[in-house]
Amino acid sequence: MNYKALGLGLGLFSIALGAAELLAPKRITRALESEGHEGLVKGFGAREVLAGATLLAAPAVSTNVWNRVAGDAMDLTALGFAAAAHPRNKAVWGSVAFVMAATALDVFTARGLDRETGKLLPVEE
Repeated sequence: MNYKALGLGLGLFSIALGAAELLAPKRITRALESEGHEGLVKGFGAREVLAGATLLAAPAVSTNVWNRVAGDAMDLTALGFAAAAHPRNKAVWGSVAFVMAATALDVFTARGLDRETGKLLPVEE
């Protein structure tokens, strides 16, 4: 398995997702019935763009992927609040499923990089 290529792909995905969150927060909050939380969506978007940039700069560094896992936990927490407030909203549950799948891929990639490269920091030894 080429975990570095997965890291690079996750970096590109993060930038695309972050851009969507930065450019269309009202559309996202409307779909999730969470109007008024556009600032939170923009903050999550900025975090995604930063995560993507670090992965593009160093796709074989597992810490960069573990940072995505931490971001996934934040996303799932926010979606948990949305699900509690709107338990019948299919967009919320679809988002939960999507983030859980992304989290699984992130963990798989990070663990693979931990084993393959053993490189936790983007510095040369």
